[in-house]
Amino acid sequence: MEGVEGSEGARRTAGARGLGPDGTILREGSLARVQPEYVPLLDSVRARVPAVFPGGRLHSAYVYGSIPRGTARTGISDLDLVVVLHQPPSAADRAAGDALSRALDREFAVIDGVGLLLFDAGTLLSELERYDLGFFVACLCTPVLGEDLADSLPRYRPDGLLARETNGDLALALPGWADRFSAASSGPERRVLCRGAARRVVRTGFTLVMPRWGGWTSSLREQAAVFAAYYPARGEDMHRAASMALSPSEAPSDLAFLIEELAPWLASTYVSVHGEKAPRGAS
Repeated sequence: MEGVEGSEGARRTAGARGLGPDGTILREGSLARVQPEYVPLLDSVRARVPAVFPGGRLHSAYVYGSIPRGTARTGISDLDLVVVLHQPPSAADRAAGDALSRALDREFAVIDGVGLLLFDAGTLLSELERYDLGFFVACLCTPVLGEDLADSLPRYRPDGLLARETNGDLALALPGWADRFSAASSGPERRVLCRGAARRVVRTGFTLVMPRWGGWTSSLREQAAVFAAYYPARGEDMHRAASMALSPSEAPSDLAFLIEELAPWLASTYVSVHGEKAPRGAS
């Protein structure tokens, strides 16, 4: 039966996975894990980010994803950056960040694309974002410049509060995905949509069961496996979504399965288990 807790064996596999001795989630990345071929790239980031955001506006910068986890694939993985300013970023700041992203992507063949997120420190430390963006910076991002915001954030546990505030808003993404699916007229457009939607679905599926599993992982395949232990009737669906996240499909049937079938079921189930994420103001 869907939704019934998995076997005691599934719970035992969690152990201390991703957790420290006090039961809180460890920061998953480290500069010590960065593969040698990516070191010059991060050196360039350290040198160039302060020049792009001069005048004391820069608070800190972080790298996240496969590079600080030591799992990046040369020429395939992208560079994921977070830049934090003291004040809310302006349109000019965002344009400067986009230009930096293009330059790094052009100059370093070890990566295939750059994603740069731009925030202000006040937002990341706010009560509203403490268990969403705050968790993201404290546990999923590795500092490369400036004062580490993790020092001003709590230690996080894999509980229902974290589950609700990280992924309790999947339903809000569904109309946009449906519109993009309808409008997509090429294979590349569908692959981009597939990758983004599938990654979010798998991560949401994992955090649905995270409090019961009692740990943290960012591996998409492991996230799908953990989910399947608790929702076996949907396990193959989630494994299929993980495969689509790692090797995006352009087939309309795959996107229809993901966006029209699996995601709506997951959004409804998630809210019934964890509740809705605290609403944000209009952007």
